[in-house]
Amino acid sequence: MTPIAHIRSPFTEKFGIPRQSNVIHGLESLVVFEPDYRLADALRGIEDFDYLWLIWQFSENVEAGWSPTVRPPRLGGNRRLGVFATRSPFRPNALGLSSVQLLEVVTDANEGPMLRVAGADLKDGTPIFDIKPYIPYTDAHPDARSGFAPSAPEHCLNVHCSDDLLSKIPEHLRQPLLEALSLDPRPSYHSDPSRIYGMKFHNFDIKFQVSAEGVLDIINIF
Repeated sequence: MTPIAHIRSPFTEKFGIPRQSNVIHGLESLVVFEPDYRLADALRGIEDFDYLWLIWQFSENVEAGWSPTVRPPRLGGNRRLGVFATRSPFRPNALGLSSVQLLEVVTDANEGPMLRVAGADLKDGTPIFDIKPYIPYTDAHPDARSGFAPSAPEHCLNVHCSDDLLSKIPEHLRQPLLEALSLDPRPSYHSDPSRIYGMKFHNFDIKFQVSAEGVLDIINIF
């Protein structure tokens, strides 16, 4: 398969990326097409859809191999389930599937037509293999059972950041950053309140600690 596009996202490394799509409000990304696919005709009619499916590659895990069972973070990393009963990135073909909101089609003189989308859970530069419209009457099943993930993840951490530090972040990125941190990007087995974590976001390095009481303090932004 050949990538048709890649994502341009504020998440420049794996750590801190939301574990599902559409859980952070206002998180915007750009779908930038590869030169052979920068064709306005290929997007004709796409504006008539509110949501799209992105089929993409866990590009950092291609050589990592896979296991028939995995430990979903949603279960605290304490219980094993079959890989095909989860959305683990360690899969036989390293493929991901995300539903994103289409905000608009934008055109750049050098990069051609691009898709401005909201809610993508993809690392910056992730290759995209296909795009399909989301169709509610067939794709939405509101009453379906959802196993170990019956509801949206809770924003479990209270995030504190001084006004001086937060002012370093462009205004349109502040709320997505705070929401991403509130979802607790740490591995489930980390609980040391003295540990300092670093998360790449846009062009910034966010340093933070998490207290035993569940308060995340942003201690520096570079």
